[in-house]
Amino acid sequence: MVGNLPAESTSFIGRSAELATLDSLLDRHRLVTVTGPGGVGKSRLALRAARRIEDRHPDGVWWVELSPLRDRNLLAATVADVFDLNDQSLRTACEALCARLADQRPLLVLDTCEHLISACGHLIGELLQTSPGLTVLATSRQPLGRPQEHVFPLEPLPVAGEALTLFKERATEAVPNLDFDDPARAAAAADVCHRLDGIPLALELAGARLRLWTVEQLAARLGSRFDVLADTSIAALPRHQTMCTAIGWSHELCEPLERLLWARLAMFAGGFDLASAQDIGAGGPLPAARVEQVLAGLIDKSVVRTRLDASGRMSHRMLDTIREYGLRWLRELGEAPEVAGRHARRFCRTAHEADAAWLGAGQLDWYVRLEAEHADLRTALEHLLTTDPEAALDMAGSLWFVWFCCGRLREGRDYLERALAGRPAPGPYRATAVWALGMTALLQGDFATSYRLGEECAHAAADPEQRLRAAYLYGASVLMPGDPERALGILDPALAQDTGFSAGRVLCALARIYALNNLARYTEAATEAVLLRDECAARGERWMRAYADYMLAVSALALDRPAEAAAHARAMLAGKRLLHDSFGIAIGLDLLACAVAAQGDGEGGALLLGVGQECWRTVGKAQMGAPELTAVREECELRARAAAGDGAYESAFERGVTTGLDEGLGLALNSGSRKWS
Repeated sequence: MVGNLPAESTSFIGRSAELATLDSLLDRHRLVTVTGPGGVGKSRLALRAARRIEDRHPDGVWWVELSPLRDRNLLAATVADVFDLNDQSLRTACEALCARLADQRPLLVLDTCEHLISACGHLIGELLQTSPGLTVLATSRQPLGRPQEHVFPLEPLPVAGEALTLFKERATEAVPNLDFDDPARAAAAADVCHRLDGIPLALELAGARLRLWTVEQLAARLGSRFDVLADTSIAALPRHQTMCTAIGWSHELCEPLERLLWARLAMFAGGFDLASAQDIGAGGPLPAARVEQVLAGLIDKSVVRTRLDASGRMSHRMLDTIREYGLRWLRELGEAPEVAGRHARRFCRTAHEADAAWLGAGQLDWYVRLEAEHADLRTALEHLLTTDPEAALDMAGSLWFVWFCCGRLREGRDYLERALAGRPAPGPYRATAVWALGMTALLQGDFATSYRLGEECAHAAADPEQRLRAAYLYGASVLMPGDPERALGILDPALAQDTGFSAGRVLCALARIYALNNLARYTEAATEAVLLRDECAARGERWMRAYADYMLAVSALALDRPAEAAAHARAMLAGKRLLHDSFGIAIGLDLLACAVAAQGDGEGGALLLGVGQECWRTVGKAQMGAPELTAVREECELRARAAAGDGAYESAFERGVTTGLDEGLGLALNSGSRKWS
């Protein structure tokens, strides 16, 4: 199935009537919002409901977790990321998303909207207006307030039925072979469910306590605790009171160091590993050496949940309601500013470490890690922009490769512009930030801006690496619009400097090869591309290496060696697929299509052009407006039509458009195959 629905981490209990109702509502309404208090099970119900109706949505079911997002201006970009929409044009993220979904029929699930009500309502309104086949399922503690919205209030589990089943299951997970046939124990279990109003999260937290107490002891402790709090100021909201009381009760039952670590770890917007927990959680009465033991206690109590992340590392996280409680406690302790600063400094160090290692063998691991930690990188940048402009400038510039290589151009440009505006005076980090901003403008096709910033970098360059980086930006800004001679005049003097294997030198070498191919100096370009590819391969670098393969494919195709060109293009696509480089995949598909058509397979070339067109839709401006890239695609269409005939070409092209990018890439990488259906 197309989509990205997350796996369910625990068993799903009951809710058959609610699922049937939600199923029917989603069949009749384009916007359904599941509402209810924290911990009532909105996200779990939405996930199960979405999975049940996957086959109704041919363009997939897409899950967007909004709880880590705090900047409403990044909402559209966050949703676009889920669709792999790495739009590199100057359109807004909302405009790009509307264009992408205009003719599709997906189900979009926006989970945890309550802190972004206005922004979510606006975005959903735009999407529903421009995408007639779209259905949206939202979860929120309050309605979104849209005219077309159908609100589905979710009640807690029935106390005597599903709530008791859930509690018993979680209890036996904590204490295997626990027997509920005993009348006293069964009565105590029923009392626990009654006291907790059937709220699933409260029941799960209570179940975790059975590692320490019997069910009877748990019921007795709950009784006294809730009697004390029955007369609180939020009695008008009894279920909200129950949830807050249950979490507060769990909090009080934690050891003092567990409560302290709970508060500090709540600063993480996303997942975290043990090393990160030690960096942020240690201090004062909690030494780093004890964090692992204290964290284990929070895991046992279900305050922290654990799973393997995309890189195979153990990752921990808190549910939203528990995290919110921790943040409130952190503020009460008076530690919020200090811990926020510690968190920001930790992710600033991460940015530096990743920058230093990006061109090495760990590149793919860093890509996966930074994708997983992106919410916390955002949180750190937002904090530094308001508290330490110099550090914000440093961090935003250090993440140049995230913005430029990993498809986050619009977000990177926004952060860099804000950071530079906050620190307009010259300083040690300004040159890198200006260069990084120019790099985002370059890939967005804003060549006038990238040229201007390239000139600024060239004037300010203080060392060989800065001069090389400036030369690349300056040179590429004239190369991409179609002036390779002038580009060589900029690049060659810079390459005369020996800086070793650095980002500036490798980028300049790549741009020089591009210029040589544009000047029809194909043999020379191929020779230099082989050297660059081998140098990258020796260091385990993938991103630049894939572009060297692309240049080899261009040279081979021009020298009438289409089979060799196809092999290089497939090697390039394999590398770009690992790093989800949408721009690289798009130009690679165009070139592979041309090589396939040049071998007489017009239908195969047409199909690949169709797949490529879908990829260009995620990138934004087709072929970036670059004459050479446009010429590759136009030449391919001419060759494919000539080989296949107009009718067969159109049919194969349409198959490529509807195949889907993942399946289309699979076909493209099936080296040597002439079977395209």
